[in-house]
Amino acid sequence: MKALLSVSNKEGLVRFGTILVENGYELISTGGTAKELTDNGLTTLEVSEVTGFSEMLDGRVKTLHPFIHGGILARRNSPEHMNQLESMGIAAVDLVICNLYPFVETVNKARVELNDALENIDIGGPSMIRSAAKNFPHVIVVVDPEDYTWISEKLEGDQSISQTDRKKLATKAFRHIAMYDTAISQFLEDGDLLDGDESTFAFTKIKPLRYGENPHQVASLYNAPLSSGGIVNAEKLHGIDMSFTNYLDADSAFKIVHDFNEPAATIVKHTNPCGLAIHDDQPTAYKLAYEGDPTSAYGGILAFNRPLTTKTAESMRGVLFDIIIAPDFENDAVEILRKRKRTRILKTQKAKGPQENMDLRLLSGGALLQTTDVSQEEPDTWKIVTTRAPSTSETSDLHFAWKAAKHIKSNSIVLAKSGALVGMGAGQPNRVTSVHLALRSASLKAKGSALASDAFFPFSDSIEIAASEGITAVIQPGGSIRDNEVIQKANEHNITMVFTGTRHFKH
Repeated sequence: MKALLSVSNKEGLVRFGTILVENGYELISTGGTAKELTDNGLTTLEVSEVTGFSEMLDGRVKTLHPFIHGGILARRNSPEHMNQLESMGIAAVDLVICNLYPFVETVNKARVELNDALENIDIGGPSMIRSAAKNFPHVIVVVDPEDYTWISEKLEGDQSISQTDRKKLATKAFRHIAMYDTAISQFLEDGDLLDGDESTFAFTKIKPLRYGENPHQVASLYNAPLSSGGIVNAEKLHGIDMSFTNYLDADSAFKIVHDFNEPAATIVKHTNPCGLAIHDDQPTAYKLAYEGDPTSAYGGILAFNRPLTTKTAESMRGVLFDIIIAPDFENDAVEILRKRKRTRILKTQKAKGPQENMDLRLLSGGALLQTTDVSQEEPDTWKIVTTRAPSTSETSDLHFAWKAAKHIKSNSIVLAKSGALVGMGAGQPNRVTSVHLALRSASLKAKGSALASDAFFPFSDSIEIAASEGITAVIQPGGSIRDNEVIQKANEHNITMVFTGTRHFKH
């Protein structure tokens, strides 16, 4: 029996090679792998000895040869195949151990030259893996060093590698190649995943989760190979394991605060911000966010876009949060927060990678793919449509409210005052209900606040209701067939209104 070994990751290689030899396998290997084996006392044939050709083109051509692929691809139950091997002097290969050049590790470096990336695109490896995986009923293919142990145990226990085992290994091999090729294509696409008629995504399993949204659902956490930062790659400094919904809520909070250039704090429940504020003084930003909805804040997810200070940590005493997120933490702040036995403390930076500007939604039978909503309409692009223009303070509140509305489930209504969210209505089937909810949650704080609507008002009734509670300014996209009626109603109540021309639905 012959085993062909060609690996980039040499973890466990010598031990596995030793067991193979002890179980009657003759080893064939490529340059670096052969050196590793022979340096550790194992006898191996170099691939060049099998093919009769030396490696070419700086190692670009090593295993691409009929003497290699013929030995892998021949069906053992086909007399014709086996006769052809014999007539050409080709030995059958029964086991292929191969993992690929470290393309992802190479391109994830801070500054990678294109030539370095191209030289780390494996050609011979994927070809061998595909050949072996295609012929898995007759050839065992191993791409993951984690599989060496159980395969070794079976070999040492005189157990055969079953057809079920072989099929699982082949499936894993094809996934390995698919992920590898996806990483390459995403790197070369420069982030434009909507370019072309085909799109692939690749994820590596980090760990299984206890369950999904509900206990009867199975779930796992994955990361994207070319991405860094973000919630998936966060460093947990303290706390119990995260759940499926924890990750969803944490990601929402993380994205919200990083949409603001100013120091920001947000508290999220069920992916919606129940509190959000900006302020140069971080403890004040936290206090304003908490006061947005103290009831809902209990057990919520708290996020900051600046390093968390000790003073802020002290100001949070007595309030339960499931997760606290920041790009960094002062040492004393961490010690204070570690007294919360269950609270997860996550340290993470802004997410980077080709998939960060994409929004993927799986559907029955397929998927939707769109660019993320990164639009940031500034006041100088707004159209003032009412008689009264917004004051400086109203402009500031409208700007804040408009950013906040983008992160709340539609139909979304946001009330904001002095750089803080004071009320919101989310996820309602009609906009007027969201207005009622926002005003009810704001209560007395509604008076003098600015209102943002993620889409146009189909009728003027929402403006009438807002005016009755003291709203003084409104920002919305515009575009309704009844815009004139809505504008007229705003003028009747001396409400200033601006149109952005851009909608911010979030379904």
